[in-house]
Amino acid sequence: MEPVAGIERRNQSTAQEFILLGFPGNQQLQISLTVVFTTTYVLILTGNVAIIALVMAHPYLQTPMYFFLCNLSFLEIWYTTACVPKAIAIFLGKSRAIPFLSCILQMYFVFSLGCTEYFLLSVMAYDRYLAICYPLHYSVLMSSTKCTHLAFLCWVSGFLVITIPSSLIATMSFCNSNVINHFSCTTDSLIFLSCSDTSMVKLSSLILSVLIILGSCLITLVSYILIISTIVRIPSAQGRQKAFSTCSAHLIVVIMWYGSTIFLYVRYTKQNVLDMNKFINILNTIVTPLLNPFIYTLRNKEVKEALSKAFSRMWS
Repeated sequence: MEPVAGIERRNQSTAQEFILLGFPGNQQLQISLTVVFTTTYVLILTGNVAIIALVMAHPYLQTPMYFFLCNLSFLEIWYTTACVPKAIAIFLGKSRAIPFLSCILQMYFVFSLGCTEYFLLSVMAYDRYLAICYPLHYSVLMSSTKCTHLAFLCWVSGFLVITIPSSLIATMSFCNSNVINHFSCTTDSLIFLSCSDTSMVKLSSLILSVLIILGSCLITLVSYILIISTIVRIPSAQGRQKAFSTCSAHLIVVIMWYGSTIFLYVRYTKQNVLDMNKFINILNTIVTPLLNPFIYTLRNKEVKEALSKAFSRMWS
């Protein structure tokens, strides 16, 4: 492993590179982390690619719900790819260093994709609201054209809103330390290391966090309140169960994603929680992307049928 002693303090106006600390520990711990992250990364790629392939291969899955699910799976692939391979390299002891520009780009892509996920999850909640509350008009209200426009808006908005804090962070000076107490470049770590005035970065990050996270959470919450109020009025128990099953998987993913990210980003940065942030970030980086395919497949009758047909063809 590369030594990190002696590089904590530097008299420079702008860091040329940063050192990602990862999870300090003995070789056995690093090997264990390498195995866990590598195995999880392969499963994330396999599971999310499988969902996209299933939807594309089966016409009856090509509905708005699965269209947005494919977008979510595609996003999860790139979200984990933006930071997990570098984290694995750190655990292997190959390179803890990351150039300044690469660090800024990694932070930008991770947070842009994260914002896009908030928007996609709220759009998916809105889609379920229309499907359950307005079933007779659903095909008109959520046409293929509207689905495409909504997905495009999610992606563009996610990548645009993060340009403000990213551009501010890119112009900051890092004259005291270049060691990041994380396995990837994060906004809070870079703010803590900067010797510039970070008030504007903190303020813009907090405002965007409130608007994006709590705003999309509010849309999702309102959608599910209306969904539940509609479901409880369905006369038959079988009808209520069928209606709830169409949104239960999405609800589980929403709770997991929002629960961890609200803790991470809707607050000001403090050094005494940076260590905790690394562990919470694992939920967003590998746990949620790993569980998403399994949650949607195990709790979804159509996807399970598509998987069954795919395995039957494979072994026939």
